[in-house]
Amino acid sequence: MKGELTGGCLCGAVRYTLREGLRLNAYACHCTDCQSRTGSAFSEHMLFALADLAITGELDIGEYDQPSGAHSRIYGCAKCKARIYATNDAREGMASLRCGTLDNSASFVPAGHVWVRSKQPWIGLPEGARVMDEQPRSTEEWVAFVGLA
Repeated sequence: MKGELTGGCLCGAVRYTLREGLRLNAYACHCTDCQSRTGSAFSEHMLFALADLAITGELDIGEYDQPSGAHSRIYGCAKCKARIYATNDAREGMASLRCGTLDNSASFVPAGHVWVRSKQPWIGLPEGARVMDEQPRSTEEWVAFVGLA
Protein backbone atom coordinates (compact mmCIF):
# COMPACT_ATOMS: atom_id res chain seq x y z
CA MET A 1 0.00 0.00 0.00
CA LYS A 2 1.46 3.32 -1.08
CA GLY A 3 1.12 6.68 0.59
CA GLU A 4 0.96 7.85 4.16
CA LEU A 5 -0.70 5.50 6.66
CA THR A 6 -2.29 6.43 9.98
CA GLY A 7 -3.39 4.46 12.98
CA GLY A 8 -3.49 4.24 16.72
CA CYS A 9 -4.25 2.22 19.81
CA LEU A 10 -7.57 0.95 21.12
CA CYS A 11 -8.27 3.87 23.47
CA GLY A 12 -7.00 6.63 21.16
CA ALA A 13 -4.26 7.89 23.49
CA VAL A 14 -1.57 6.91 20.93
CA ARG A 15 -1.75 7.98 17.29
CA TYR A 16 0.83 7.55 14.56
CA THR A 17 1.61 8.43 10.97
CA LEU A 18 3.76 6.17 8.83
CA ARG A 19 5.21 8.23 6.01
CA GLU A 20 5.68 6.62 2.62
CA GLY A 21 9.11 5.04 2.49
CA LEU A 22 10.73 1.66 2.84
CA ARG A 23 8.08 -0.84 3.88
CA LEU A 24 7.23 -4.40 3.04
CA ASN A 25 3.84 -5.90 2.35
CA ALA A 26 1.90 -7.22 5.33
CA TYR A 27 2.38 -10.81 6.47
CA ALA A 28 0.69 -13.13 8.95
CA CYS A 29 2.83 -14.74 11.64
CA HIS A 30 1.64 -18.02 13.13
CA CYS A 31 4.51 -18.52 15.62
CA THR A 32 3.74 -19.55 19.16
CA ASP A 33 5.28 -16.29 20.47
CA CYS A 34 2.71 -14.25 18.51
CA GLN A 35 -0.05 -16.59 19.64
CA SER A 36 0.94 -16.07 23.29
CA ARG A 37 1.47 -12.32 22.90
CA THR A 38 -1.90 -11.72 21.24
CA GLY A 39 -4.03 -14.44 22.77
CA SER A 40 -5.03 -15.31 19.22
CA ALA A 41 -4.07 -17.75 16.48
CA PHE A 42 -1.76 -15.38 14.57
CA SER A 43 -0.81 -11.74 14.16
CA GLU A 44 -0.45 -9.50 11.12
CA HIS A 45 2.63 -7.33 10.72
CA MET A 46 4.33 -4.99 8.28
CA LEU A 47 8.07 -4.34 8.33
CA PHE A 48 8.98 -0.67 7.83
CA ALA A 49 11.81 1.82 8.28
CA LEU A 50 11.52 3.15 11.83
CA ALA A 51 12.64 6.63 10.66
CA ASP A 52 9.33 6.92 8.74
CA LEU A 53 7.20 6.68 11.91
CA ALA A 54 5.87 9.75 13.74
CA ILE A 55 4.02 8.89 16.94
CA THR A 56 2.17 10.86 19.62
CA GLY A 57 1.06 9.67 23.04
CA GLU A 58 2.72 7.82 25.87
CA LEU A 59 4.25 4.44 25.07
CA ASP A 60 5.50 1.74 27.36
CA ILE A 61 8.03 -0.89 26.40
CA GLY A 62 8.19 -4.61 26.94
CA GLU A 63 11.36 -6.56 26.22
CA TYR A 64 11.88 -10.13 25.15
CA ASP A 65 14.78 -12.30 23.98
CA GLN A 66 13.64 -14.36 21.00
CA PRO A 67 14.69 -18.01 20.55
CA SER A 68 16.96 -16.81 17.71
CA GLY A 69 18.87 -14.68 20.22
CA ALA A 70 17.51 -11.37 18.88
CA HIS A 71 16.46 -8.89 21.56
CA SER A 72 12.99 -7.43 20.90
CA ARG A 73 11.39 -4.29 22.26
CA ILE A 74 7.61 -4.08 22.03
CA TYR A 75 6.09 -0.59 22.07
CA GLY A 76 2.47 -0.07 23.03
CA CYS A 77 0.03 2.35 24.56
CA ALA A 78 0.82 3.02 28.22
CA LYS A 79 -2.91 3.34 28.95
CA CYS A 80 -4.72 0.50 27.11
CA LYS A 81 -1.60 -1.67 26.47
CA ALA A 82 -2.39 -2.14 22.76
CA ARG A 83 0.83 -3.09 20.97
CA ILE A 84 1.74 -0.71 18.15
CA TYR A 85 5.14 -1.86 16.89
CA ALA A 86 8.26 -3.80 17.78
CA THR A 87 11.96 -3.59 17.04
CA ASN A 88 14.70 -6.15 17.34
CA ASP A 89 18.45 -5.85 17.20
CA ALA A 90 18.69 -8.25 14.25
CA ARG A 91 16.96 -5.71 11.94
CA GLU A 92 18.66 -2.40 12.70
CA GLY A 93 16.56 0.61 11.66
CA MET A 94 13.51 -1.51 10.88
CA ALA A 95 10.38 -2.16 12.93
CA SER A 96 7.31 -4.37 12.74
CA LEU A 97 3.95 -2.60 12.80
CA ARG A 98 0.86 -4.39 14.13
CA CYS A 99 -1.45 -4.02 11.11
CA GLY A 100 -4.62 -4.16 13.21
CA THR A 101 -3.75 -0.70 14.56
CA LEU A 102 -4.00 0.89 11.10
CA ASP A 103 -7.06 3.04 10.46
CA ASN A 104 -7.62 1.13 7.20
CA SER A 105 -6.54 -2.29 8.51
CA ALA A 106 -9.14 -4.20 6.47
CA SER A 107 -7.28 -3.28 3.27
CA PHE A 108 -4.12 -5.15 4.33
CA VAL A 109 -4.27 -8.73 3.12
CA PRO A 110 -1.21 -10.79 4.09
CA ALA A 111 1.21 -11.31 1.19
CA GLY A 112 2.54 -14.39 2.97
CA HIS A 113 2.28 -16.55 6.06
CA VAL A 114 5.30 -17.38 8.23
CA TRP A 115 5.78 -19.99 10.94
CA VAL A 116 3.03 -22.15 9.46
CA ARG A 117 4.58 -25.21 11.11
CA SER A 118 3.10 -23.88 14.38
CA LYS A 119 -0.16 -22.66 12.80
CA GLN A 120 -3.30 -23.67 14.66
CA PRO A 121 -4.71 -26.70 12.81
CA TRP A 122 -8.17 -25.16 12.48
CA ILE A 123 -6.86 -22.11 10.58
CA GLY A 124 -7.31 -22.50 6.84
CA LEU A 125 -5.08 -20.53 4.51
CA PRO A 126 -6.20 -19.27 1.11
CA GLU A 127 -5.42 -21.56 -1.81
CA GLY A 128 -2.10 -20.57 -3.34
CA ALA A 129 -1.00 -18.55 -0.28
CA ARG A 130 2.75 -18.00 0.08
CA VAL A 131 3.89 -19.92 3.15
CA MET A 132 7.09 -20.67 5.05
CA ASP A 133 7.56 -23.23 7.82
CA GLU A 134 9.64 -20.67 9.72
CA GLN A 135 10.57 -17.16 8.55
CA PRO A 136 12.99 -15.39 6.24
CA ARG A 137 16.43 -14.95 7.84
CA SER A 138 17.61 -11.74 6.17
CA THR A 139 16.16 -8.49 4.88
CA GLU A 140 16.75 -9.74 1.33
CA GLU A 141 14.78 -12.92 2.07
CA TRP A 142 11.91 -10.89 3.57
CA VAL A 143 11.76 -8.68 0.47
CA ALA A 144 11.78 -11.76 -1.80
CA PHE A 145 9.04 -13.42 0.26
CA VAL A 146 6.48 -10.63 0.82
CA GLY A 147 7.72 -7.89 -1.52
CA LEU A 148 8.02 -4.16 -1.11
CA ALA A 149 4.80 -2.23 -0.53
